[in-house]
Amino acid sequence: MRSRQNWAWVVAGVAFVALVGAAAFRATPGALIEPLQREFGWSTGTIGLAVSVNLLLFGLTAPFAAALMERFGVRRVVAAALTLVAVGSGLTVFMTAVWQLVLFWGVLVGLGTGSMALAFVATITGRWFVRHRGLVTGVLTAGGATGQLVFLPAVAGLAETSGWRSASVLVSVAALAVVPLVLLFLREHPADVGVPPYGGTEVVPVRPAGAGAARRALGALREAARTGPFWYLAAGFAICGASTNGLVGTHFIPAAHDHGMPTTTAAGLLALVGIFDIAGTVLSGWLTDRVDPRALLAVYYALRGASLLVLPQLFHDSVQPSMLVFVVFYGLDWVATVPPTVALCRRVFGASAPIVFGWVFASHQVGAALAALAAGLTRDHFGDYAPAWYVAGLLSVAAAVLSTRVRAGRGEVDGARVPEPAGARRAGD
Repeated sequence: MRSRQNWAWVVAGVAFVALVGAAAFRATPGALIEPLQREFGWSTGTIGLAVSVNLLLFGLTAPFAAALMERFGVRRVVAAALTLVAVGSGLTVFMTAVWQLVLFWGVLVGLGTGSMALAFVATITGRWFVRHRGLVTGVLTAGGATGQLVFLPAVAGLAETSGWRSASVLVSVAALAVVPLVLLFLREHPADVGVPPYGGTEVVPVRPAGAGAARRALGALREAARTGPFWYLAAGFAICGASTNGLVGTHFIPAAHDHGMPTTTAAGLLALVGIFDIAGTVLSGWLTDRVDPRALLAVYYALRGASLLVLPQLFHDSVQPSMLVFVVFYGLDWVATVPPTVALCRRVFGASAPIVFGWVFASHQVGAALAALAAGLTRDHFGDYAPAWYVAGLLSVAAAVLSTRVRAGRGEVDGARVPEPAGARRAGD
């Protein structure tokens, strides 16, 4: 029994590797903006449009992917998602026009990475863990940062030495290499191997999945949208996405290059953010098991806002100590917001939490998409990214205020039970 209980950790480990493989693309846009501009003459705003479509689909796919995982199984959905990422990235080596960049980077990779988004994390932790759920959420969330950490220096280096096409092929191979691991070792439910969730005492029988993944996803949104906490969480997470993936993740490297910093050096700094992101997210997961998640979110967003407001003064042609301080500070905060946000979704929305969190995450990516496009247009218009950093800093402070407005007990909103869509309650969620 003890050896079989270790399946929870096997599943978590495979999920972590899968997230690393899917996150390989996250290292690509910032490192390839300049090489694409040199070869095709595209503006920052034009390339930002493709990234914006990617981020938007990344988010909007998540709630439907969570429902599809319940309908068709996590293993099938994850394997298909990784294949889409590989195909989308691989096809870019043949592109010659902007619409192809939007199709490959934006649509194909966006759908693939969206199906591997944080709703996947919520599904795995909700099914397989009772004990250490917050900690495991933090570790799995850090998988994205690990992917960035592993691939960003390699992508930037290949783009400089062998061309951007070699970097795209690397991302494609990385995503495809994980598929056999997923098919062999990822299990759907603890009951499939005859064990309770980790930290639980009873084997939870698996109920048949209901049909209509899209209907269930939209039903969960309809019910959640009637509550105030959903909108506070969604607005805060939209700002989270704008200030991380959309702005820093996409535009930090070209912004540093504007000040004379070599692309590979800037890529190394962003990879260093990934190192501290891992530590910060795991620590945040540990804290989420012990501290009010609302307080954690308020602190995280306020500190992020302060760091972004000073960032424009830190760019130089070489790495200064002040920039290293920013990298450490911002890295610890990058996706530390995820574990407390997932925890609040569980408290408010109960068994529907994975799908509802998918919608909250969709707002994260809508914010990221808008920021990726707006920052590129800002750079084209003003010749400088500074206004984008200042706006993101002020919005982060606003997100801190929004986080304090969430009121929730376990499965309740302001003392009232949250109704769930028909068929939403499933074993182990």
